[in-house]
Amino acid sequence: MNERGTILVVEDEQAIAELVELYLTRDGFRVLQRRTGGEALEALPVHRPRLVVLDVGLPDLDGFEVCRRIRAQSPVPVIMLTARDDEVDRVRGLELGADDYVTKPFSPAELAARVRAVLRRVEGGSTPEVVEAGELRVDLAARTATIRAVPVPLTPREFELLAFLAARPGRALSRSQLLDGVWGAGWYGDARTVDVHIAQLRRKLGDAARIATVRGVGYRFEPPTGMRGAAG
Repeated sequence: MNERGTILVVEDEQAIAELVELYLTRDGFRVLQRRTGGEALEALPVHRPRLVVLDVGLPDLDGFEVCRRIRAQSPVPVIMLTARDDEVDRVRGLELGADDYVTKPFSPAELAARVRAVLRRVEGGSTPEVVEAGELRVDLAARTATIRAVPVPLTPREFELLAFLAARPGRALSRSQLLDGVWGAGWYGDARTVDVHIAQLRRKLGDAARIATVRGVGYRFEPPTGMRGAAG
């Protein structure tokens, strides 16, 4: 059997879901269908899909909220489907961490091609355990950060924030995404705590790494030329 991994299709219109499954199955993927955002979030840690096709108009949570919650727990690629051809919606989805956006009605063949393209773009191998960004080396498994082989004295929370950012180079992450991903979705507090920790990271990292402020969104880890991620 030609098995290329699991694609999670979150779509409450059965006819659309079946058509998407038909084309993705032809490409060798295993397709898992879910009708609601809640079902999708439950399936994510169990089935660990390679990619999620996510409809915006779901009967419980809307796709934007589902995307936000997915991003808080997983870097899995997300392609969003919507019946609305609205630039504001597209920008919102991409800012929440979606990797691509397809407007209904769409060609299922084109969607399948987009799935292949996104996977090629985001998968340079398995999830890296070591991220090397110029003189900075972040070892996610050993929970250490070094600059020119000299350890950087980070608190556990500072390291978790740096690791979360460095594992997603070039991606604009909102304060809410950083809070959910580092502090946990159940944490309640002032979002400005992110700003305080970012300031501490910038001070300790100096010129070895750049964490850029993205106006109106949050922060982005700027990957230097030649940035590498080593799989474990």
